[in-house]
Amino acid sequence: MSTTAPVSTSDSIHTPRRVALASAVGTTIEWYDFYLYATATALVFNQLFFPSVDPTTGTLAAFATYAAGFGARPIGAVISGHLGDRLGRKVVLVAALVTMGLATTAIGLLPTYATIGVWAPILLVVLRIVQGLAVGGEWAGAAILGVEHAPARRRGFFGSFTQLGSPAGMLLATGSLFLVRVIGGNEAFLSWAWRLPFLASILLVGVGLFIRLRISDGAAFRRLRDAGEVALLPVVEVFREAPRNVLVTTGLRLSQIALFVLLTTYGLTYITGELGKANSAGLLAVVITSALGLLTTPLWAVLSDRIGRRTPYLIGSIGGTITLALFFLAVGTGSTPLIVLAMVLGINVTHDAMYGPQAAWFAELFSTRLRYSGASLGYGIGSVVAGGFAPLVAAALVGATGSFWLVVAFLGVLSVLTTVAALAGRETAHEPLAS
Repeated sequence: MSTTAPVSTSDSIHTPRRVALASAVGTTIEWYDFYLYATATALVFNQLFFPSVDPTTGTLAAFATYAAGFGARPIGAVISGHLGDRLGRKVVLVAALVTMGLATTAIGLLPTYATIGVWAPILLVVLRIVQGLAVGGEWAGAAILGVEHAPARRRGFFGSFTQLGSPAGMLLATGSLFLVRVIGGNEAFLSWAWRLPFLASILLVGVGLFIRLRISDGAAFRRLRDAGEVALLPVVEVFREAPRNVLVTTGLRLSQIALFVLLTTYGLTYITGELGKANSAGLLAVVITSALGLLTTPLWAVLSDRIGRRTPYLIGSIGGTITLALFFLAVGTGSTPLIVLAMVLGINVTHDAMYGPQAAWFAELFSTRLRYSGASLGYGIGSVVAGGFAPLVAAALVGATGSFWLVVAFLGVLSVLTTVAALAGRETAHEPLAS
């Protein structure tokens, strides 16, 4: 008679591939919502929600509402980290998905300044904050699920499925806005068509819920929870037990997120200012780089499984400043092919070198008891420090000086900090996942 313990139905159906797919689909929907707002900030909100000020001030005001979403992310990280380390990863991810979808749909129904005056930008900021709270709890949970279910030597690859949500979400968001703008024309786009991609969010949430409700937490966490050994105050404990790793993950996030938003969010505004409102080179470049990111993100992650997390990260942090400068120079030529090429170098080469290994490295730096809180905090704090304010800083610097070189220098400072963090972080690619 065999003495082998039977495999539970729950464990047998939740293969690494299935969990990775669920993470990718869920984060794609979350990032679709978040990036939809980011892209609309550069194309729509400055005109429809801040029309009573001059164009430069309107752009700054629109990017300030964009930054508000990043400002809410550390708060969302604290809340979700506490609940995710105590109750489980799945329940937090489901709540984040529903919250994000409802907020995005509400933006699509929001009256503009011409209809309700100052209440329009106020409500826009409130809904953006709700988005920030939701996405603050999304990324770490999805990344952790993928990594905790992954084979030991393929954590980078399976963790990267969470990262695929970013280029896929950006592709859907930018592609949908691009299509309604091209099909409806600029006048219809500004009048009403921009709302359609926001309203579509409610349909995507239904798809995401169907998938997420069919997965479970990792076995290691379930054992902790069943034994009553979960952390009582995980956010407090992670600062007490692993403050260095919180600092490292925060530093690792800085130039990665700043480079991304400077190219894909501020870059659209810069192209519009330099080449005119009707120019679609920026949207085309973002669509192409997002599509390529579905390949380059896991490729960099696979490389990190082989040679470690640090080396790809250093390639990205050191090269990011150079590729940002090349982007601005390409815009100066007015050549769409050069703009697209520069965006590809910036996103698919230097950015994805950092983004591909990121989910695995962040999760590997913390123990199971504190993993959700630790990864969420580093990710969320780095996001608000660098990502939320980067477009605002860039718009202010260019508006004050008329030159993009100070924006390049700004990213250069963040790149130095990320490089230091990468050198200081423990290399975890070939270590067992901390229990």
